[in-house]
Amino acid sequence: MSVGEVNSPQALHQWYSDHHGWLQGWLHKRLDCSFNAADLAQDTFMRLLAREHELSTVREPRAYLTTIAHSLVVNFWRRQAIERAYLDALADRQDNHVPSPETRELIIESLLRIDALLNTLPTKVRSAFLMSQLDGLTYAVIAQRLEVSERMVKKYMAQAMLHCLTVMEG
Repeated sequence: MSVGEVNSPQALHQWYSDHHGWLQGWLHKRLDCSFNAADLAQDTFMRLLAREHELSTVREPRAYLTTIAHSLVVNFWRRQAIERAYLDALADRQDNHVPSPETRELIIESLLRIDALLNTLPTKVRSAFLMSQLDGLTYAVIAQRLEVSERMVKKYMAQAMLHCLTVMEG
């Protein structure tokens, strides 16, 4: 298939026919679960539909598909880790209140958005913010752990808080 042919619906169908089985196998090797591999293969092709305008420049379809699928795998693993941490926190609670599936999904989605926000911060800024907010450490202890001055920790915290406020304001 030539590069010029890639924008037609038939070309997308051809990509699916030519590469879906291979992609699902590639994903299965990474996920060790055929159901998750099938879901992420479908998600990869759904993303392709959204990027149809870019396809005319693609010279290596499998490399392109692998790039999209790898991003989906990383997001899948991140979601699993966050969901496990949330479920562990629920299990550690003294009360036996179990949120509804809808509430649980909303909480996990919120945690994923917070995680994405924090991942946009520089490493030391994120670390200082998390040590302060989650671990309740003082700036002096954070400074020791990060091997920076206490004044730098204050700057990190200001940067993190400003970033959070900026994102919240839209």
